[in-house]
Amino acid sequence: MTVLNFEEEELKKRILQRDNIPTHVAIIMDGNGRWAKYHDLQRVDGHIEGVNSVRDIVKTCAELGIKVVTFYTFSTENWKRPPQEVNALWRLLVRTVREEVPELNKNNVRLVVSGMIEELPLITRRSVQFAIDSLKNNTGLIVNLALNYSSRIELTQAMRKIAKEVAKGNINCDDIDESMIAKNLFTAGLPDPDFVIRTSGEFRISNFLLWQVAYAEFYFADTFWPDFRKKEFYEAIESYQLRERRFGLVSDQLKEPELKKVSR
Repeated sequence: MTVLNFEEEELKKRILQRDNIPTHVAIIMDGNGRWAKYHDLQRVDGHIEGVNSVRDIVKTCAELGIKVVTFYTFSTENWKRPPQEVNALWRLLVRTVREEVPELNKNNVRLVVSGMIEELPLITRRSVQFAIDSLKNNTGLIVNLALNYSSRIELTQAMRKIAKEVAKGNINCDDIDESMIAKNLFTAGLPDPDFVIRTSGEFRISNFLLWQVAYAEFYFADTFWPDFRKKEFYEAIESYQLRERRFGLVSDQLKEPELKKVSR
């Protein structure tokens, strides 16, 4: 059982006392390689340690009642990295999903993937699909892996799907709305993120959920991902809770009961 220190206990208590815990948190896990370099280790060692952070954050999300957490696991641009690192990442993913399935199942966690899983190496694809199938009936926290993911490709593919339906005469151009586009994205069926966290001191979105984060709050942490654990996550969530989300309104409008419900 995880033992919280006093500071973590106080942070958790304050967070749970408020009624605006985010529904969906999306995380850009950055800094594994730099963490490894700082500790005079191989880059893959940073990724291995980063898995421990993922495990810690998944448990914390479940404890706080967050419904969905999305981890930017592998982008289409990551294929450009040295082959030995890419292959090591796939081996690590295979090992991790196999090891984590029993614990995730025990904690009622469901796993989904956003991205082009069909382009992954066969053993990786099979391992990921096994985990998805094993956890598909769970009803608790949804862990979404953005895997072989590109938001621009996602949007391009969605437009093509819709264009084909128009060409077939199944829909008219005037039928296309935001809801239809959302239903054709990799994240169809998931709520849009309320909160995006990026670690390691970088200030960019890196082709991640460009459509979905239109009204999300952002949090940039200087901490490298392998060092981003429960305490750092609590601090991020509290920062989110102390903000005013207006969605184009003004502060006075948010005091009106019905509009306040909409803004959450």
